[in-house]
Amino acid sequence: MFTNVWNFTSRLLSYGTAAVKAEETIHPKERPCSDALTWVSDYAPCFGIHGNSVEILNTPDEFYQTLKTNFKNAKKRIVIASLYLGTGQLEQDLVNGIEYACERAKSSGNKDFEVHILLDYNRGSRGGDVSSRTMLTPLLERFEGMVQVSLYHTPDLSGYLKQYLPPKLDETVGVQHMKVYLFDDSLVMSGANLSDNYFTNRQDRYVQFNDCPEMCNFFSGLVKTVSTFSLSLTADNSTKLHPEWEIHPYEGDHKDFKEAAGKTVSKYIKSVTDDQADRQTKKKIKFDTYVYPLLQMALFGVHTEEMFVKQLFRSASDGVKISLATGYFNLTKQYQNIIVLESLANFNLLIASPQVNGFYGARGVMGNIPDAYTYIASSFYHLVKYYNMQHRIHLYEYYRHQWTYHVKGLWYYLPNQTLPFLSMMGSSNFGHRSVHRDIECQIALVTQNKQLQTQLHQEQVNFFANGVETNEETFQETDRYVPMWVRLASPFLRRYL
Repeated sequence: MFTNVWNFTSRLLSYGTAAVKAEETIHPKERPCSDALTWVSDYAPCFGIHGNSVEILNTPDEFYQTLKTNFKNAKKRIVIASLYLGTGQLEQDLVNGIEYACERAKSSGNKDFEVHILLDYNRGSRGGDVSSRTMLTPLLERFEGMVQVSLYHTPDLSGYLKQYLPPKLDETVGVQHMKVYLFDDSLVMSGANLSDNYFTNRQDRYVQFNDCPEMCNFFSGLVKTVSTFSLSLTADNSTKLHPEWEIHPYEGDHKDFKEAAGKTVSKYIKSVTDDQADRQTKKKIKFDTYVYPLLQMALFGVHTEEMFVKQLFRSASDGVKISLATGYFNLTKQYQNIIVLESLANFNLLIASPQVNGFYGARGVMGNIPDAYTYIASSFYHLVKYYNMQHRIHLYEYYRHQWTYHVKGLWYYLPNQTLPFLSMMGSSNFGHRSVHRDIECQIALVTQNKQLQTQLHQEQVNFFANGVETNEETFQETDRYVPMWVRLASPFLRRYL
């Protein structure tokens, strides 16, 4: 199967060139699902959609209002995957909207309505008496059987680590990091969490897919699949194993847990792709946009996103432009080496300046996290300079007064084209944590819809408008001083950032 990787990327780029030139839409049986994207279709389902059904949300408030309105109005289902839920009034209003939808379904006798919420166990438990968990237990009490809340706990946090690592630090071992916000047959893919700063002045990406039932069914099933090996929250704020699961994440054998979880995820993906293969031959609908969910769950042997990204970078020809954004710049060595030493593409990377890093000004050791990212960025800049690649690799720092930066994603431009034909969006930061520790989900969106391409391009332009290109002087400024202990500890710290 892996021998088909190079063929896949060659075909993908061939499809992209053809798509730019083509005026007609493409039948799903033609190139994208069966030929042009053969390799990725072996690992991920392919969903054909209409590009006009996709909408880019631009601001945190627009993201918040979209969730608030659509959760309240949902009549079929609400499915959420996030790192955590905040505990302020804005978050309470979201919960109130979910409660309203549940009450309406209950009073109307709608027994099919369901709410599934997946959060990270450790991040969702932070705060004790007031936490993500306590925000949601009233729903579990009032709507038993209708609402399910699951808390993923990494199997790597067990034994002495579980016993002695304090709150916050225990989250560095690994978390549930997927971000999916689904209501009925529409969803928002984002990198944002459900917390007040993500609704006000923390910039992220938010892409809404409207009336995409098959795609929503997939993500609903994915959340439910991960929930089976997560702990179930009860109305009294305790937790228990899912009824279909037997191995405890931190009290059971962690090797057995990983193996069983990996089989569960792989079985789900295979069931979806097999079902699609059966149904696709019967379809006659034409689409102009295709979506490929890419999972990264290295603990469980799932590396779809990593394989896709590496081959996308490696296969990029001279003249390709790739704009990449990440709020936490800590590329894996493989990604870094491919970008600098192997790829022929032009790369523009947009990272956080220290002042817009979410940990800027934090107390204690957390306050040195921006220093670690500064050191990593400086090292990357000097690596590019050492290999004389400044002509095709440019590093920009995002700065916006009184804002923080959490954007992640990728925009892919073919040679001599001003609009992207491919974009990646979701939860991954392309860093060590994303690749090796956390549970992540992105999508690769391939489109020839000019309206959607224009939206994606303008989104990228808006982000980079707040970016300033780095140079030698950038890392010599007084506020870029990195303590010696951070420099010495960076090889270790990079494994957890």
